[in-house]
Amino acid sequence: MFFDTKKVIGLDIGTSSIKLAELEVSRKGAVLTGFGFVATPVGSISAGEIMDPSALSRAIQSLVLEVKTKRKHVATGVWGAAVIVKKISMPRMNPKVLSEQIRWEAEQYIPFEMNSINLDYHILKKNSEGLDSMEVLLIAAQKDFVFRYAESVESAGLNCAIVDVSAFAVANTFQFNYGEDFPATVGLLDFGAGVCNFVVIHKGEVIFSRDVLIGGQAFTNEIHKQLGVSLDEAEGMKISASSGKDVPQEVISIMQTLTESMVDELQRAFDFFQATIADASIQKFYISGGGMGAYGLVETFSRQVQIPCELFNPFVNISYSSKVFSSEYIAQITHYAPVALGLALRKVGDR
Repeated sequence: MFFDTKKVIGLDIGTSSIKLAELEVSRKGAVLTGFGFVATPVGSISAGEIMDPSALSRAIQSLVLEVKTKRKHVATGVWGAAVIVKKISMPRMNPKVLSEQIRWEAEQYIPFEMNSINLDYHILKKNSEGLDSMEVLLIAAQKDFVFRYAESVESAGLNCAIVDVSAFAVANTFQFNYGEDFPATVGLLDFGAGVCNFVVIHKGEVIFSRDVLIGGQAFTNEIHKQLGVSLDEAEGMKISASSGKDVPQEVISIMQTLTESMVDELQRAFDFFQATIADASIQKFYISGGGMGAYGLVETFSRQVQIPCELFNPFVNISYSSKVFSSEYIAQITHYAPVALGLALRKVGDR
């Protein structure tokens, strides 16, 4: 191995910011040793697709220098329409036979050419016990899409050791903090600037994942477009409206209209989950992400689906040194950190 460690840094490449997390993980637990973020270059990523790898690489380089990490291995996460996660049922078979058959099975469910995708799968053991059939989670991502993430990382002088699915990273952080045997079936909603990662965990396993292409940036863009103000001014108006401060009525109207539209999108994803996963019912949603505070979004969705929502705390079992981080700083990054932390919990060689 070129580097002498399996430790990675978690790199969450989002629409509005890039987050980097470094953890020291041992049998005693996990300690946050490094964290930082930098603005994503404008136009460099759209709906999860990297449009300008060079600009992203320069931003990643500056972030690595700022955090002062010495690690070279990176775990990053992909998201967007080019990533498909699908639970399927198959006749029970030997794992070796399954590895040979899975591509044939996937052709029925994945709307991409098989030669154009990276395909992985996970047997849902706890959801298949005592059955003649077995449940399998298919994970597919378009190769060109994944390549651009790896290119952005490696052009920054790093080694792209792991390309995960961002939604799975959220689930990884949740299970590390709340336990793999968490008794309830839970939904995780991580609201970013351009996407909401929607994940369901049942019996300790991810059984559903869907990226809903909505986010906080849409509010800013629409205010900017309709009122003719700068993006910075629009962002300030959005934050003021979401925190209950006085703003022009036009801003409130724009926010309300967009909130209703976004809740409808989340409702469709929720309805799809209910229609395709008959044996699990979500008892609670855990909420995270920088976009979660957008004008009435979480409250409206919770009321509509009649399921309670609770803030997701990624620092229940992940500690930090008070010599490196203040409690105020940790409070500031709590909602932004789950994806990066979930990636940082991985190690080189993980499947």
